[in-house]
Amino acid sequence: MKRFQDLNSNIITIMDMERVDGRSPHQLRPLSCSCNLLHRAHGSARWSQGDTTVLAAVYGPKAGTRKNENPEKASIEVIWKPKTGQIGKLEKEYGMILKRTLQSICLLTIHPNTTTSIIVQVISDDGSLLPCAINAACAALVDAGLPLRHLAVGICCGLTESGFVILDPTKLEEQKLQAFASLVFPNSPISVFSKGPLLVEGEPIEHGLVASVTHGAMPVEDYLNCLERGRLATDKISEILRRMQQRFLDDGRTTEISSTQ
Repeated sequence: MKRFQDLNSNIITIMDMERVDGRSPHQLRPLSCSCNLLHRAHGSARWSQGDTTVLAAVYGPKAGTRKNENPEKASIEVIWKPKTGQIGKLEKEYGMILKRTLQSICLLTIHPNTTTSIIVQVISDDGSLLPCAINAACAALVDAGLPLRHLAVGICCGLTESGFVILDPTKLEEQKLQAFASLVFPNSPISVFSKGPLLVEGEPIEHGLVASVTHGAMPVEDYLNCLERGRLATDKISEILRRMQQRFLDDGRTTEISSTQ
């Protein structure tokens, strides 16, 4: 009887590693980024990961800061727009996380007493939405030519019920996961792999991590595994952002850049 149970367990384990779209556990969906799409915006970018697509637009910096903001620094405003309907609790949470992430990578002392607005429009959501929005917003900031400490790279890591870590889960996969974490890393080898802590606004970034949002219960060991897998998988995303930044520096404009896995 025990032998049958072990065999059955192995079958479940193998099935758990197979994904509906045929990807391996650590394979990302095809990535694409198009910039300079909106003529009235100072910067814009559309970021797609598989069937998840987000459009981000940057307006500013404009004179004056928002209420209760420090006038000696630039103010960042994030407006999150869902695909349909009114903004809910989760969207408000995502908007706040995105704001704090962008505040950490922008040089806020360059344009004091100004406000930069970033509007994020969800076009389609097939999972890993928050990292996709972060990548879109970061690309839009580059397109706008705003001064940044470094670029940010967002990725989602999921933990299956059998304990396997998968990257860039779809919406269907998210619903079946034990837990998943949206992770944001600085796009700088020195920042990520430096032995000393990375400082932002005088505060250290633990493990070269800009932001982390976890849904569901995840053991510490599995979370650290997600950090490792996520960090290793950011190279493709980082490459797209670097190519886009270089193209902007070369001719002041960017077009579509993509990467297939």
